[in-house]
Amino acid sequence: MSEIPPLNNFENNGLHGNYQNKKGNDLIVINEITNIKIYQLVKFKSGSLESTSIKIDDQVLPTITNSVNGNTITRILWNAPNTWLIISTDKNINKKITAVCSENDFAITDLSHSRIILQIKGAQVLNVIKKGSPLNLNEFQKNECRTSVYHGITFTIDMIEDLPQTLNLMANRSFSESFYHAITDSALEYGYKKI
Repeated sequence: MSEIPPLNNFENNGLHGNYQNKKGNDLIVINEITNIKIYQLVKFKSGSLESTSIKIDDQVLPTITNSVNGNTITRILWNAPNTWLIISTDKNINKKITAVCSENDFAITDLSHSRIILQIKGAQVLNVIKKGSPLNLNEFQKNECRTSVYHGITFTIDMIEDLPQTLNLMANRSFSESFYHAITDSALEYGYKKI
């Protein structure tokens, strides 16, 4: 059985919106991230392991609100007190998680098939988010995350790079087409390309 991306029959490749007379670097790039594993990790109140002593793919679980620890393969997002999202391109990340997180201390939930991740990149990406979300992103930096709403759709934003600004936006798969339409509609003013 093959995995079908949420936007498999919806996305249109090419240039869109106000792209005339703009260089490639001035355009926003929007892509769906596929073939990725997403796990939610929740520490039980009765858990005896200290979360700061746990490393998954050489990344310590972040304990600071809205922070992210990550490398090019795995990112761990602080989601709530004693709750993290682990996003990885490593197909065996679940084995790495279960090897260090005892079932007596943690609940591990596979969210891979229930989420969509859009990656948007460019100088105007924060303005795209500001058009549909009440978040204050004026001081938003690399390796920070937030959860909010975008045109009524709950989503998580993760800044993976600051030059050029690169954001991963994660929402429920059931809202994938609406979420994609809301993001691309907001990006039309700046011009965007879908590869």
